[in-house]
Amino acid sequence: MYELGVVYRNIQRTEAGVADGLARFGSATVHEAMGRVGLMQPYMRPIYAGAQVSGTAVTVLLHPGDNWMMHVVAEQIRPGDIVVAAISAACTDGYFGDLLATSFQSRGARALVIDAGVRDVKTLTEMGFPVWSKCISAKGTIKATLGSVNIPVVCAGALVTPGDVVVADDDGVVCVPRAMAAATLAAAAKREANEGAKREKLGAGVLGLDMYDMRPALEKAGLKYID
Repeated sequence: MYELGVVYRNIQRTEAGVADGLARFGSATVHEAMGRVGLMQPYMRPIYAGAQVSGTAVTVLLHPGDNWMMHVVAEQIRPGDIVVAAISAACTDGYFGDLLATSFQSRGARALVIDAGVRDVKTLTEMGFPVWSKCISAKGTIKATLGSVNIPVVCAGALVTPGDVVVADDDGVVCVPRAMAAATLAAAAKREANEGAKREKLGAGVLGLDMYDMRPALEKAGLKYID
């Protein structure tokens, strides 16, 4: 059960160097490095291509058709944060547009991740403010119901605790728990180095069949070559 009508102001954020460092690896590598957990549902898509960010999570719980708490969460944003917005029941209304983006950006927010709709995407793109959302919708919202800020939320199937690291790019959005962030950064770096070596071999013409020693298993499974 969600805690309603509260704003936690003093959250413990992941160390900035770790949170920032995860951005360059992207969601797929970070997801794999963390043990294939933490990934949000694949319907969460960026409003424009090419953005790749990481940052510390500031969370907000909203209610269907009501964006009142988006204005409340703005006060809690610190430079390097990513706002993660969960909805208490499924909704596709446009909770966020260029005016809120201007407010968020002025506070140092790097992005918004919201399990609902957004609008003003042309202007948001021109502003260079990245958003990952369930959908795009011109339908507006009201301001009438209290939610909460900086409580643990489930956003698009992923548990997000304030201060966790959020990594987002064209492939999706993944949440890295604060306690796992440093180890995940190290694992992601190791994984990328390994993939770099494989990329060089594949580029030189080595087949994945041989690089991964697949031939014995394929033969055992019954694969036959016919000339």
